[in-house]
Order: sequence, then C-alpha cells, then structure tokens
Amino acid sequence: MSGNDWAELAGVIGIFILITTVLTVAIWQLAVSWRAKAALSREETYRDLAERAVRSQEETQRQLTELRSRVEGVERILKDVE
Repeated sequence: MSGNDWAELAGVIGIFILITTVLTVAIWQLAVSWRAKAALSREETYRDLAERAVRSQEETQRQLTELRSRVEGVERILKDVE
C-alpha cells in the first residue's frame, strides 16, 4: 500500500467514526427526549388523580357538614319533644 492509500483509509475510518458518533448522540438525545415526555405524562396523570382526590375530599367534607347540621336539628327536635 502506498502512502496515499493509507491516507484514504484513515479518512474513511475517520468519517466512519464521525458518522457513528453523530448517530449515537442523536439516538441518545431522542431517547432522553422520549423519557422526559413519558415522565411528564406520568406527572400529569398523577396531578389529575390528586386533583380528583382533593375534590372528592371536599365534597365528602361538605356532605359531612350538612349531615352534622341535620343530626343537630333532629337532636334539638327530640329534646323539645321530651
């Protein structure tokens, strides 16, 4: 092999390494992006679940307050009847 052949071989190997590196970094970044989107989706799902739980607790609290006032009314009536 002549010196020119070695230079061409080194150039081909260098370009191959460059292309491999660029593709590896691009694929890595896509994977990171996909994982971030998946994490964001999970967080939104958990946030929705938490908001529904809070609304449910508030509704239960409202119903308990209403029930308590009704029971107090019934107790007052029963005391008046005695």
